Parts: sequence; structure tokens; C-alpha cells
Amino acid sequence: MTTTAVAPNDVLRAVRIGLRLSQDDFAKALRRAGVELGEPNEASKRLVQRWESGTSRTPRGVYARALERVTGRPVEALGFTLPVPMARIQADGEGGHDMETAATGAPSAAVGTQKAEETFSGVWLSRYEFFSSGRASSYEGKHYVVIVQHGNRLTVQSLPGASSNPDSPLALDLTVDRNVVTGTWVEQTAADGYYNGARYHGAVQLLIEPTGRRMAGKWVGFGKDFDVNTGPWELRLVDRSTSKAALERYRQPPE
Repeated sequence: MTTTAVAPNDVLRAVRIGLRLSQDDFAKALRRAGVELGEPNEASKRLVQRWESGTSRTPRGVYARALERVTGRPVEALGFTLPVPMARIQADGEGGHDMETAATGAPSAAVGTQKAEETFSGVWLSRYEFFSSGRASSYEGKHYVVIVQHGNRLTVQSLPGASSNPDSPLALDLTVDRNVVTGTWVEQTAADGYYNGARYHGAVQLLIEPTGRRMAGKWVGFGKDFDVNTGPWELRLVDRSTSKAALERYRQPPE
């Protein structure tokens, strides 16, 4: 019987030491950060030890956000294993186009769980990639969208005037199951655009990163010749507020 060696998280340890904090003091700082963020946590010296030893590789959302507040670094830069890679395009040889992960050539599995009380309401930047067979090239669509959460249901609607392609409103209807988001999407293209006002729709499945501020995965939909295509899709949180003033700020095309 063989065992796999656990790699220690030397990055996190170096950051903590650079802050001149003991493991116990670091845990206390994380608890304070949780209170300041309005989401108290139970960080302990033992938990810090588990992270630094590599026994625990993926912090839950409340801890990931506290870590970012204390260290001033994104959780991705703290030596943790985050489960959602970006995806790239490949022709599938059957008339459609699949997007496969660059690292493995296949979708990755998620690790960990999302807390049931996690909230995703706010303004998000939606970005997806697609391949245009008529133009033989890949393109991306960007929208600022507002997410409203009702229990485990997420209603997603693009803001007026907030898309990279004018007059292309986007809507998604999603369900959250721990760290997996599944649902449907629909987009109405501009009447005077390349797709002549065509209405496209399909399915989407996304994985939630531990910070709770990014979801990434794939869409499935049909092309103009009724071939089935797939591509990468991600949502990134840009503002927790859904106030009128916040929504007005993002009623503009994403850069």
C-alpha cells in the first residue's frame, strides 16, 4: 500500500511570517476580518496549521475572503488549490465546436462545498466565448448582469446598455447545489447585428470558486446549422450592491 505525500503550503506560511504573525495571531486576525466583513468565522491555530501543512488545500468561502482581507492578496496567490481552470476552444470534428480545458482536455471536477447560506446577489461581469463558423473565428460576449437570489435559485438579467454587443439582452435561470450551479440561458441578438435578431438559448453548468466571487464552467447551445456547440462561461463579482445607484454605474458596455 502506497501513500501520497502531502505538499506543504509554503506560500501561505511565507506570507504569514512576512506579516510577523504567529499561527495563533494569524487565526485571530482572520476572525477579526470575518467580523469586519459581516461573516464571522471560527479560524483557529489548528486550522492555520492544517492549511500550512497542506492537509487542507481549499478554504471555504468565508475563510477565503478573510484570508484576502488579512493578507491583501487574492486567495489564488496564497498557495491553495483552486478547482476551476479556464477552458479553450477545439473543433469537435462533428460540425460543432467544443471547449476543453487546456490542462487535461476534459472538464475538471470540483473540490469542496459551498455553504448553504452563501449569497450571490449583486452585479457580476458575465463573459462567454463562442466560435462563429461563418467567420471561422472565436469571439466573446460580455455583459454586466444583476443576480438576485431566492434560496438556491439565482435569477440573472443583463443590465440595459451593459453588453459588448449592443442590444443583446441576456438572461439566465440558475440553481445552486453546494458549489455547482446549473441552469439555462437565453440571449436575443441585435436585429441589425451579424445574427439578424436570432434568439439563442441553451444550458450552462458552472463551478463556484471558494471565494464565492467567481463561477466558471461551460455553456451548451446550438449553432445556425443546428449543430450542438459548447464553450467556456464565467461570472465574476464586481459589486455586492443591487441598489439603484450601483445598477446605474454598470449600465455601460464592459471594457
